[in-house]
Amino acid sequence: MTSKLRVADRTNDLFPILGFLTAIASFAMPLNPWLVAIILAGAVVAAVHHAEVIAHRVGEPFGTLILALAVTVIEVGLILTLMQAEPEKALTLARDTVFAAVMVILNLLMGLCLLAGSIRHHEQRFQRTGIGAALATLTVLTIVTLVLPNFTSSVPGPFYSATQLGFVATVSLILYATFALVQTVRHRDYFLPEGEAYDEPDAHAAPPSGQRTAISGALLLASLFAVVLLAKNLSPVMGALLADWGAPPAVLGVLIAALILAPEGLAAVRAAKADRLQTSLNLALGSALATIGLTIPAVAILSIVADMPISLGLDAKSTVLLFLSLIVSVQTLANGRTTVLQGVIHLMLFAIYLFTTFVP
Repeated sequence: MTSKLRVADRTNDLFPILGFLTAIASFAMPLNPWLVAIILAGAVVAAVHHAEVIAHRVGEPFGTLILALAVTVIEVGLILTLMQAEPEKALTLARDTVFAAVMVILNLLMGLCLLAGSIRHHEQRFQRTGIGAALATLTVLTIVTLVLPNFTSSVPGPFYSATQLGFVATVSLILYATFALVQTVRHRDYFLPEGEAYDEPDAHAAPPSGQRTAISGALLLASLFAVVLLAKNLSPVMGALLADWGAPPAVLGVLIAALILAPEGLAAVRAAKADRLQTSLNLALGSALATIGLTIPAVAILSIVADMPISLGLDAKSTVLLFLSLIVSVQTLANGRTTVLQGVIHLMLFAIYLFTTFVP
């Protein structure tokens, strides 16, 4: 087991450097798309790993906030890069990616966490106060950014005017900043784990040293740089491949969300299996809030500055699935206890979303 961990650590240290060098090389010569795709995926996994190292050093709940921010920086970088590389696809890319990320987090990630934890521990508990605050904030953000554009009248939906887009971006930032303040300063105890399992000395591994944390910080920056540049290099090939497969445009958003959230999702599932459901939910809902609260303002700035219109309003089918996911999430987390049933419900919701994406 120790040797496997060492190999994984070395791989996560190698990919940021390899990705950085490959990104620099892409300026001078054409690169094999499959090689770029493998290095890009490795850089994303490595970035989240090094964010986890830093998060472990600072502890909860700041750790989950750092993880959520790191994932969002990667997501924003990918979206902005792809929007600039292929303006004809920029119209719906941000909407599709943000919606996909919300559905992956609320249904796939949460479902896997609840199912994995409940299978091993039968029933798990968490603090309702913090989770309720996160769900309330997420509900406002998702409806204002993804549903309300269909009903405004300054410009025909599903678009916001530049003034409306700037206002919504500001509201999103204020909501996310307020939530982050509540989570980390004002009421951080609402988001801390409870129960005897968290008081055991071996509940968590020893935090990394200061030197290891500094190295992870440098490698995290190298990974983020590599992800953005390699995504731009890979964008035309990815678009052509999806077109050859006859996949709907929304599939690109699903792929981006799945790639970005996969490493963090594994961390959340591991926490749930270790009976640390509070940490899992902090990771999941924190990522969803950061996805909207930071991605939408960044995309809005690009849209206004570059005069590049973006469509944010969801279609009727996606709106129904979003409302259903939010309602079920509120009911699932209402009493502070979870069982296998809730996990299966969320996984089936994600299956419905995925099926109707490929077979609209």
